[in-house]
Amino acid sequence: MNEKIPEFLIKKLEIQYGKDITDKILKGYECDRKTTIRVNSIKSNIDEVCNALDEANIKYSKVDWYENALILENAVENKISEMNIYSEGKIYLQSLSSMIPAIILNPKENENILDMAAAPGGKTTQMYSISNGKAHITACEKNKIRSERLKYNIEKQGATRIGILAQDARKLDDFFSFDKILLDAPCSGSGTLETQNAKVMQSFSEELINRSVKVQKELLDKALKLIKVGNELIYSTCSILEEENEGYLKELLKKGTVEVVPISLSDFEGIPILPVQLEGTICVCPTELYEGFFVAKLKKLR
Repeated sequence: MNEKIPEFLIKKLEIQYGKDITDKILKGYECDRKTTIRVNSIKSNIDEVCNALDEANIKYSKVDWYENALILENAVENKISEMNIYSEGKIYLQSLSSMIPAIILNPKENENILDMAAAPGGKTTQMYSISNGKAHITACEKNKIRSERLKYNIEKQGATRIGILAQDARKLDDFFSFDKILLDAPCSGSGTLETQNAKVMQSFSEELINRSVKVQKELLDKALKLIKVGNELIYSTCSILEEENEGYLKELLKKGTVEVVPISLSDFEGIPILPVQLEGTICVCPTELYEGFFVAKLKKLR
């Protein structure tokens, strides 16, 4: 359909999804995605943010499944970043799809939560706000520059009870133990591709996919050592490829290490869904509003 999309990716998608759904995905890659924001309930509320947008003549629409999400109809990120509500940390620029994992994790007061690959901090600070600032969150980021960005965003959002570890989560001591874990794993980004972004298209490769799969397996193995038996972890990627999503989860299920806790689609009314190989997981289709995204909720059995 589009010569900018790697031929090997089109073949992969057709094998996994069939031609009709692949065509739908490819059309999603061609869309200019609308800017979306998350209201930071620690510092503000939906009414204050909507009033600020109204004053700036920015049109917006609300999202049925999340009261703190807004879709901007006539504003790009640059315009939003000039507003006071942005500079004061009252909003966070975040894709709709990436808001889903923290909602499913549902952090609560006094829970010890690990965010294994936290930068730049969108999901980390979202978990903090969902818990009304009362969860104990540890945010890991191995890259020094990215960990500095994480620290900046956490401070800007007023998330004072988040501890930052500038460390590779795979190297955490097994002595640690957490009530919940969010593993938003590094991935190929096959769900977020945009044909107008030539640089991203050129860097997308089979080698990137293979490298991502290796890291994902190592992080999942570590997550299962750190999560308490009987407790739940969220595994997510911004990929729509089976080998990065259901692939290793199937192996863990066979071993009896985990079970899938079904995610209720009724909680996310209107989200464009792709077929999945593991019932109870969800995979979002890339569209004008959504990035391609996979989410699974896993319970540690032993």
